[in-house]
Amino acid sequence: MESKKHYPEEFKKQIVELYEKGKSVIDLAREYGLVEQTIYKWIHRYEPFAKNEQGETVTQADVKAMQRRIAELEMENEILKKATAIFAKTK
Repeated sequence: MESKKHYPEEFKKQIVELYEKGKSVIDLAREYGLVEQTIYKWIHRYEPFAKNEQGETVTQADVKAMQRRIAELEMENEILKKATAIFAKTK
């Protein structure tokens, strides 16, 4: 069984950029030795689907990263609340 190849994020974004500039998925797959399905997955992940208040584009990958960060911050917040309650009892 062949192991999965891991490509740098910058490479994935460059492939999506080439697609957005008019290069076909078939051509990109041939030129870079990629599977078409992989390219479509990257397009879905990195293609802008919204703009924020500053006019910057937001991708699916950006949303996932923000969701992970929110979850981390919520967990940290819960830990701080519990620590505060414990220290309040000891005073």
